[in-house]
Amino acid sequence: MRSTLHKFILAPVVMAAAALAINTASAETVKVPFSFTVHNQTWPAGTYSVVKTGVSANLIYVSSRDGSRSFSCVVGPGEPDPGTKVVKLNFDEISGTHVLKTIQYRSLISSKLDKDGVREAMFAPTRLSQGR
Repeated sequence: MRSTLHKFILAPVVMAAAALAINTASAETVKVPFSFTVHNQTWPAGTYSVVKTGVSANLIYVSSRDGSRSFSCVVGPGEPDPGTKVVKLNFDEISGTHVLKTIQYRSLISSKLDKDGVREAMFAPTRLSQGR
């Protein structure tokens, strides 16, 4: 009897712990060796944190190490690069300026971030990939 009772108590505890572990945010670090523009703001070269919140919420937060700059975007299924393990930032280069185009987080990808008047014929794609 005691063995059966122990299993009934232990099972919900293990399942709750697994659910909590799945729903915590996981952060990745990306080093960008050049300054870039996102949402008409210039960001310096440096180390940035990319965080996806929860399993069901497809929200990505990008922030600088010191926390002085941040933005968020929504990711969803798309046509991500299959070789990417964790995080990939895709940039366009326009007249010597790097513009953040999309963010890929594992198999999810953001919509185009550089919608503000960027003409596709003017840029040469640049990719920066970080993984474990």
